[in-house]
Amino acid sequence: MRAHFIAALVVLLASLFLRVSPLEFALLALSILFVLFAELINTAIEAVVDLLSPDFHPLAKTAKDTAAGAVLIAACGAGIMGYLILAKYILPLYGRVLAMFGTQSDLGTVVAILVVIIVVIIIKSRGGKGTPLHGGAASGHAAIAFSIATAVSLNTGNPLISLLSFALAVMVSHSRLLLRIHTLRDVVLGALVGAGITVIVLVAFKNLA
Repeated sequence: MRAHFIAALVVLLASLFLRVSPLEFALLALSILFVLFAELINTAIEAVVDLLSPDFHPLAKTAKDTAAGAVLIAACGAGIMGYLILAKYILPLYGRVLAMFGTQSDLGTVVAILVVIIVVIIIKSRGGKGTPLHGGAASGHAAIAFSIATAVSLNTGNPLISLLSFALAVMVSHSRLLLRIHTLRDVVLGALVGAGITVIVLVAFKNLA
């Protein structure tokens, strides 16, 4: 519920900032309320199942999985609604931001990724934790994933491709948390190193061109 409320707050504030129409705002609000409603029903079902069947039972598992699936479907519907409404406001704005830094450089991309790898290894060695390929003070997977996502964004200048690339980078970074290989601080540091160095290198190559 905490995650849903944070996402709802971000979407509603963004819709007010972007000045969506009243109808669009109403559709977004209804989508958000539907997701919250589904999550509340899911929580209620889980509580009842735990009360009636404290021990493991296949039917109890089916009831919980089905309720969780309902929340997933509601969230997917809200995501589609949010994209259809907000994309026409956000993507052009994001496209103009990319155009400000936009550059196309194959060599710059390769150099940026190599520099990111070297910097991450240096950070790991200075921190004295983990190995160059596992653990350590900065997540190498997060750094490289965000470096590639940043390079894709600046090289293509396409807002949708950029957002999808960063979504994949976030998924890669999240996997390091799920596997308990890195802490949130390590992942955030890796992401900042990867994205920051890539922007600096590609902008430098653009100015030298």
